[in-house]
Amino acid sequence: MNASSRVVVGVDGSATSFDAVRWATHEALRRHTSLEVITSSLFAPGTYGDAVGLRVGAFSDPDVEAKRVLTEATDVVRSALDGQPLQLETRLEHGSAARVLTNLEVKPAMIVLGSRGLGEFTGGLMGSVGSAVLAHATCPVAVIKPGGVVDGPIIVGVDCTSSSQPAIGFALKEASLRGVDLVAVHAWSDLELGSVLTRDDDGPWANSDFAERTSLAESLAGWSADYPDVVIQRVVVQDRPVRELLHASEMAQLVVVGSRGRGGFASLLLGSTARAVVHSVDAPVVVVPTER
Repeated sequence: MNASSRVVVGVDGSATSFDAVRWATHEALRRHTSLEVITSSLFAPGTYGDAVGLRVGAFSDPDVEAKRVLTEATDVVRSALDGQPLQLETRLEHGSAARVLTNLEVKPAMIVLGSRGLGEFTGGLMGSVGSAVLAHATCPVAVIKPGGVVDGPIIVGVDCTSSSQPAIGFALKEASLRGVDLVAVHAWSDLELGSVLTRDDDGPWANSDFAERTSLAESLAGWSADYPDVVIQRVVVQDRPVRELLHASEMAQLVVVGSRGRGGFASLLLGSTARAVVHSVDAPVVVVPTER
């Protein structure tokens, strides 16, 4: 099986990391690919004693907890499979979890993380580890929250620039795999709210609204031929993108956004909209990297 098509999930033993394992298992089944479960131990063999100021050999096995986590994660996978076949690999690495996940020898199709956890993989998602994975991974990164609906549509944020195209393609593939509709949300805030509240049908807002709807249609053009089985709903609103995506996500099973969008600085690897959506939305969120 092609290693580049595999789904990778990071696990640290927390409840949310095991939620991520379940989600990743179902995703691998949908994609007919393999699943790789990775955990990390901070102390490399022969160095862990010095790292904490203790003599080498103070612990009988520095990896005992990491091995327990992998065993429990394997049990979670088997339970989620419910007898269905799946190629499963487990890996115990040493050092920074962010470095492990962003420097995989073969790039996976997706990396899956829990929204928060006990330690390196998910502790403080938008802190050093989670932020590093989301910003530096060269493949889509899924952030899994506990709960959420399972039969709603897929939501994708579209800013009508080329940066949206990878996210649109990813979202359409997911909608096709799951047999659900895709809701393409384009939220723009080029006008002050006061001008919207006082607009008339023939005023500048009407012209801007028509232009934005045309831009969304152009962004989606051509994708229907690739995914004829997916019904695409278009939503255009004059509002902040995060607020509209948060509202749309209430009935969604997955929200997809690009890592950077319109108006972002080239030096910022993770845009403000992507960051805010990961923080705010209760549904699973996938951040798809854009061209840098």
